[in-house]
Amino acid sequence: MGTWDIGPFDNDTAADFSYTVDEAPAERRAEVLLAAFRAVTETGADYLDADLGAEAVAAAALVAAQCPGGEPVTTAYGPDEPLPALPPSLRPAAIAALDRVLGKDSELLELWSEGGEAGPWQAGVERLRAVLAGGAGTDAGGAGAGAGAPVGVTGP
Repeated sequence: MGTWDIGPFDNDTAADFSYTVDEAPAERRAEVLLAAFRAVTETGADYLDADLGAEAVAAAALVAAQCPGGEPVTTAYGPDEPLPALPPSLRPAAIAALDRVLGKDSELLELWSEGGEAGPWQAGVERLRAVLAGGAGTDAGGAGAGAGAPVGVTGP
């Protein structure tokens, strides 16, 4: 995995995932994100491949961007196309996927640990999780700035 920084889209796998999101019709983009979460959580206790983990972290960042307190995805390596309003039902799936990425037998966590950067990277993933958990009970028209609003993804 080519990685150049600690952000959710700062690796080749996440950048490629952005292309997958862009290529999906707008009405199917939530399904693409959900598939990334399920690919991680359905590994159960098996060893979690780093590429699956990287895609789930990137997908979680896109969901978190639409939560109250979420940060917009502004990197040039994120999707180019704006995302439609994502269903709040993605939030628990994103949280479960992030928990698995940060858990036992996760290659992505191991790679960050071996590189000596696990602390800052893990803190970023935990921030995403906190944003998702804070908005987990908000419906599409609910309270909080940006809840359910379409979010554009912009370049640098």
